[in-house]
Amino acid sequence: MRNSDLLLAANTLWVVVAAVLVMFMQAGFAFLEAGLTRMKNAAHIAGKNVLIFGVCSLVYWAVGFGIAFGDGNRWIGTSGFAPSVDALLSIGQAPYSFFTTVPGAAGYFFEVVFAGVSLAIVWGAMAERAKLWVYFVFAAAFTLIYSVTSHWVWGGGWLFGLGMQDFAGSTVVHYQGALAALAGALLLGPRIGKFDGGRGNAIPGHNIPYAVLGTIILWFGWFGFNPGSTLGVVTGDRIGFFAYVAMTTNLAAAAGAVSGAITAWLVLRKPDISMMLNGVLAALVAVTAACGFVAPWAAVVIGLVSGVIAVVGVLAVERIGIDDPIGAVAVHGVSGVWGTVATGLFAVPALAATLDTGRGGFVYTGSLHQVWIQLLGLAAVGAFTFTASFGCLWTMKRLWGIRVEEETETAGLDVSEHGMWGYPEFYIPVPGGWNQSLQHLQHAGMAGETLDLGSSTPAAETEAEAA
Repeated sequence: MRNSDLLLAANTLWVVVAAVLVMFMQAGFAFLEAGLTRMKNAAHIAGKNVLIFGVCSLVYWAVGFGIAFGDGNRWIGTSGFAPSVDALLSIGQAPYSFFTTVPGAAGYFFEVVFAGVSLAIVWGAMAERAKLWVYFVFAAAFTLIYSVTSHWVWGGGWLFGLGMQDFAGSTVVHYQGALAALAGALLLGPRIGKFDGGRGNAIPGHNIPYAVLGTIILWFGWFGFNPGSTLGVVTGDRIGFFAYVAMTTNLAAAAGAVSGAITAWLVLRKPDISMMLNGVLAALVAVTAACGFVAPWAAVVIGLVSGVIAVVGVLAVERIGIDDPIGAVAVHGVSGVWGTVATGLFAVPALAATLDTGRGGFVYTGSLHQVWIQLLGLAAVGAFTFTASFGCLWTMKRLWGIRVEEETETAGLDVSEHGMWGYPEFYIPVPGGWNQSLQHLQHAGMAGETLDLGSSTPAAETEAEAA
């Protein structure tokens, strides 16, 4: 076997492993989003991650991958739809000439999990009130929207030609997902009771340990997300460059955790755990564009600023009357903007040359050229994505309605949309379940003073909300 064959094998193995790590991020989103929302919607919110990834995978195979990475023009890929066996096994040949280090199949697998992550972000801001069928329709539509801008920035399109630096998707994946999430939150309106009295009322999530576990899974998956974007074990003339990318990714996340906790401590007078988690995620979002371009110290700076953005941004979004249960707009949107611009500020000229993308940043060159390219990319992607997403959701709202009825929202989407509870023994009699244990205590006269069984159960809470 020739050395070139061994290199291709190593590249393919690495890219597939990285793709598996990114796919596992769907589990992270499931735990994070379910944990930060209410018990009555937990199964619905967790389960939609499976549904949307299934829809996304099929649409991306049939159409999206060709739009994003198929040979075409500066604006859109025009080939590679529903790819054949030969197209998926070839390397560096039409219709996927972009992939010169791995076969087309590895390229599809790696890119579809990115599309799935961007789509998962959308539903965070729409949680607890969107109809189930909207997931099917908008998942397909957004997969196509995502594919167009992917071509612009990564697939040889016009922003790629200008040298826009977005190593793994602060703009393409996160900023874009947050814009669609913002469109959805605006059209859906706030959850019942969120802004009663004109102020934002806290609607706490039901399981912070779930949210912590989800964040750790996402942090873990990001080591496929960013390092895997090298698409090989050799980058330029550097062997194992992906390890450097993993290091900058971790430094930023660590700085974001500390910054988020401290900022919450200063602003909220308590080191709110959810804000610390948002600090981690915001830092990971921001460094996603920069991880292959910046020095370690810059990755730390990016993470520290992101932790502040996570806290201040989430509070600011709520203050202007937008109900975003997961903080997607601030964490993925605002921090995505920061990371994209920060790359233009801090990109090391030698690393930009290694990746053969753009120029050195302002700090090293004194030129704002790369910053202007980054801002142009943000403006173009933002205008297209928000307009297309808002238009699609607005049309669906006018024709069929996208929000569940008030009684459905009050009862919870688990039972209303799926006919089941995520935590059945909290709501219905289950042999040997929690409710039966409480009834046994009541009959035995053991519950009286320590447990207020008439008002503390989730079922009673649901009845109170309905009233």
